[in-house]
Amino acid sequence: MAIAKQGDKVNVHYTGKLNDGSIFDTSQDRDPLQFTIGSGEVIPGFEEAIVGMNPGDSKTVTIESGQAYGDHREEMVVEVARDQIPENIQPEVGLQLQIDREDGQITVVTVMEMNDSTVTLDANHPLAGKDLTFELELVDIA
Repeated sequence: MAIAKQGDKVNVHYTGKLNDGSIFDTSQDRDPLQFTIGSGEVIPGFEEAIVGMNPGDSKTVTIESGQAYGDHREEMVVEVARDQIPENIQPEVGLQLQIDREDGQITVVTVMEMNDSTVTLDANHPLAGKDLTFELELVDIA
């Protein structure tokens, strides 16, 4: 029987949960996630958890934030004057915005707080700083 290893293209069903048990993502109602182990397409801890599994195997793993989306970095939280937000956008807590950077890249930020004069924006990934638990099933090795 084949064992998943670096370089293999795999199909995986997963359910991702936070520490409180809430589900943040799942593949159960769609096609399995397909990726090549070692290619960096998914978070490092997810790839590592698949290595050594056989098709049909299932397991549950907890991935610490450092092997997931990294630690929450305070320097990525900024407060801007409300008049820097385009007039056609009505900011509200949880709203995600795209910001064009000077280097031509786009950064996604989330509105965290606001008042009459300022808006606090967070450029961290929404799952940064969180440990993630995944229920994994290796469907097959392509």
